[in-house]
Amino acid sequence: MGDKITIAIDGFSSCGKSTLAKELARKLHYVFIDSGAMYRGITLFALNNDCIKGKQIDRRKLISVIDDIELSFQLNPETKSPELLLNGENVEFEIRTPRVSGFVSEIAAIKEVREKLVSEQRLMGLKGGIVMDGRDIGSVVFPNAELKLFVTAEIDIRVERRYQELLFKEIETTREEVKTNLIRRDHIDSTRSESPLIKTDDAIVIDNSTYTKDQQLSVAFELVQDVLSSYA
Repeated sequence: MGDKITIAIDGFSSCGKSTLAKELARKLHYVFIDSGAMYRGITLFALNNDCIKGKQIDRRKLISVIDDIELSFQLNPETKSPELLLNGENVEFEIRTPRVSGFVSEIAAIKEVREKLVSEQRLMGLKGGIVMDGRDIGSVVFPNAELKLFVTAEIDIRVERRYQELLFKEIETTREEVKTNLIRRDHIDSTRSESPLIKTDDAIVIDNSTYTKDQQLSVAFELVQDVLSSYA
């Protein structure tokens, strides 16, 4: 295994798992991989290439062009955070909009989409030393990860966090719209037939409803140190 482990972080939308994964990777000098951004990238591609018309997803058309989708990450020199490139174009802002959020869970439920991204995610993690967050990281992508975390928070707290995030990005919405979207995505993520969101038996739950970002990071970092010390 060496001195670097694989850390899988799963949880519902807007529970802070990406923030935790990003900060934990920075503290450990690991690579952070935002799997959710990858699904958002495919959703944006579908929206921009007539694979979604109105509220209907043309699955057959999306599957037929899925090999035309290339996803990669580049480090933002100012924020030091990875940003998604879709076919070479930086789409980090576009993938965070409500337009994409409204379809991403349904796109992520498509078998061929998941197969493509799971394969790519596993390749990214071959050498360890990564922190990846998503819905099925501990259950499907890295079932043998040395540390699995399941992050959660109360729904109203998640709504407020997401609402404030969108306001900061100057994206117009309401708390009611955010809550409706989160509840809908929770249901789709948890009930889909392909790799549903679950807490694996060996995952450690972090309920960050009352935590600050620093407190959450401290709890997770201690758990990492416990795992690393067991291999010493």
